[in-house]
Amino acid sequence: MALNLLKLCVGCDSVEDLEEWIAFRLDERRRADEPAEHWHTTRMVPTRGDEITDGGSLYWVIKGSVQCRQLITEIRPFVDDEGIGRCHLVLDPEVVRTEWQPRRAFQGWRYLKPADAPADLGKGRAALAEMPPKLRLELAELGLL
Repeated sequence: MALNLLKLCVGCDSVEDLEEWIAFRLDERRRADEPAEHWHTTRMVPTRGDEITDGGSLYWVIKGSVQCRQLITEIRPFVDDEGIGRCHLVLDPEVVRTEWQPRRAFQGWRYLKPADAPADLGKGRAALAEMPPKLRLELAELGLL
């Protein structure tokens, strides 16, 4: 069973913000004649990388709740220009919306077992993804999502 990661999505107010940022970055790479791939840079390299790249996802915490995930396709350790070890979590650019799951703030990333991960929004809950972000946030704050 694949292992997941959990990370705060700093700077995004909604899933739509994240999707727009991903599209912008992919477009920048295409215009620079670079491979059109999406990644997130972290300082720590996951020690359980084989479990993660075997179908694991990066679950994003946006405004205090897990709201979506992206499949992790590769983990690429590297050393930056300042000599600091880091890694790129190479992600599928498709953002999959999940049920909302409240999470407190934390630094870095955390492992997330499949049993603890929120379920993907199924077809029966597709209308939730179509709600305006502000309405979804208000409902979540009221404990209704």
